[in-house]
Amino acid sequence: IEVFKDPVSNIGYLKSADFARDILLLAALVRPIVQEEPRCIFLQSPCYVFGDIHGNLEDLHFFSDNIWRLGMSLTAGNFLFLGDYVDRGMSCLEVTAYLLAKKLLYPQKVFLLRGNHETRDVNGWEEYYADRSFIFQCRERFGKKLGYKVWEKLNRVFDRLPLAAVIDQDIFCVHGGIPRPVQGSESSVQDILSLPKVAGINPPYRHERAVHKQIASDCIWSDPASEDQERSGIVDPKSGFGRSLRGGDAICFGHKAVTNFLQQHGYSYIMRAHEAHAEGVAISKGARVFTVFSTSKDHHQGRQAKAGCILVDFEKMQVINRGPAYKNQYVHNRDSVTISALTQDEIEQRIKLGLVTEDTYNDDEWDDFDEDTSDDSSYYSSGSDDDDYDNDHDNDNHAETHAPNQTDNDDTNNTNSAQTEQKLSLKRSESLRKLDENETLE
Repeated sequence: IEVFKDPVSNIGYLKSADFARDILLLAALVRPIVQEEPRCIFLQSPCYVFGDIHGNLEDLHFFSDNIWRLGMSLTAGNFLFLGDYVDRGMSCLEVTAYLLAKKLLYPQKVFLLRGNHETRDVNGWEEYYADRSFIFQCRERFGKKLGYKVWEKLNRVFDRLPLAAVIDQDIFCVHGGIPRPVQGSESSVQDILSLPKVAGINPPYRHERAVHKQIASDCIWSDPASEDQERSGIVDPKSGFGRSLRGGDAICFGHKAVTNFLQQHGYSYIMRAHEAHAEGVAISKGARVFTVFSTSKDHHQGRQAKAGCILVDFEKMQVINRGPAYKNQYVHNRDSVTISALTQDEIEQRIKLGLVTEDTYNDDEWDDFDEDTSDDSSYYSSGSDDDDYDNDHDNDNHAETHAPNQTDNDDTNNTNSAQTEQKLSLKRSESLRKLDENETLE
């Protein structure tokens, strides 16, 4: 927590094996806490709701400076984070460590849901995200072997994160969206509650049934259908669900699905993340679906983009935005006069930690990746490395898995990009996708 308050003075620690060991200890302490939580948690207002953060230390600083300035313990209400803590931004380790530390300190006040980036197939997709991928940042920071261990242990925490929350028995909160109804079931929330407390999702573990994977995937991947999708017939008029522009098995939900879900449970609103919006918060489906996005960077929304959160306070909801004029003392643009006295080596170190940001971000950066360049890519994995770091991994056999069929495009307003279905053949140790009986009991 203290390092988060002043990361510039702790650059040496943030690049050290001590930081890695502290993350491993933190992961071991938080893992049983989140595993004991129901897959859908029930909260009371007041509650602050945050969307995607994606390794953006600067925007997270804004919220800490302005919402829990006196500390979370002295701030009334709960704090609900809707997932996607890693990838895209350059400070994924700091953001994850900070949020897990807060969860450890305030387990009944801080709640972390799972997003689609809290799965191995996404946060291990180095071929797509390059230096902005979580696994790359772990290995670049701590070395190949220790970095891989940090990545895997944090993913084991992600495997246990809840998938949804309900505030005041009135507002359903989730990363992506509402799941498709299961045949014979009368409650989608009960379906979520029935999910196993340890789930890989992408890729799944042995004990995850197909219906489990569908429910969980819908929760972390789905989006509200656009008006064009509703009119074009993509959305089934009976169920209200249709095929998502993200491709693969991802779905979208229309007016009918929203109405059915809210009526079924007696709720008024759905609050979710997963899609970038320049204003930080967007409203759709007859003002019944709120999308909140808590990072202003790395999503092609322009320099005037805002980071938003929502305060649910009894009978009102208040939007809190970070505007482009806000500056803090820790994160600076590379051309800022505040870093003019630093050497080039010091600047490059800060860039790697996300404390200095490039102001020449190319909106087309991610559009250069296509299927032709990714089909033959190989995922880092070594059976011997697995054996060295953890005695509960004793299988050197490798298995073929695949990156999620869904296109990981948070900016789904860019239709052409959203329709590009990225597929990547990944090699991963069998131990990463099959959970043995001992691990389940942990």
